[in-house]
Amino acid sequence: EGQRVELGPGDLEITSEGIEGWLVGQESGVTVALDTTITDELRAEGLARETVNRIQHLRKQAGYDVTDRIAVRLHATERLAEAVRRHADWIRNETLALELEEAERPAGDLVEHFEIDSEQVTVGVRRVEG
Repeated sequence: EGQRVELGPGDLEITSEGIEGWLVGQESGVTVALDTTITDELRAEGLARETVNRIQHLRKQAGYDVTDRIAVRLHATERLAEAVRRHADWIRNETLALELEEAERPAGDLVEHFEIDSEQVTVGVRRVEG
């Protein structure tokens, strides 16, 4: 009612609460909020990263040297196949793959089937000479 009121630290209670789609953390007076929304681009990148992980696992299992060049053949569900297409150059670079191709029945020195985020993929790797 037009009167001036002074509030001190003991008069206030500051609280924070989460916001849907955000992850909020607070420590030592610093608050950080991260948007945890998974976009189609982020999902595709994650699928590509997991595909690289599986190919690297196959390289190791097949006993390839870390410098060996390989050919990769894969057959995947559509969402995973699209992620591989979108990130093909990066996948080839990370795995030293001279070839990264889709195939109805992947073949190679070693072939395995994987599930990545409920998507299915069969991957075959073959060492490329020279």
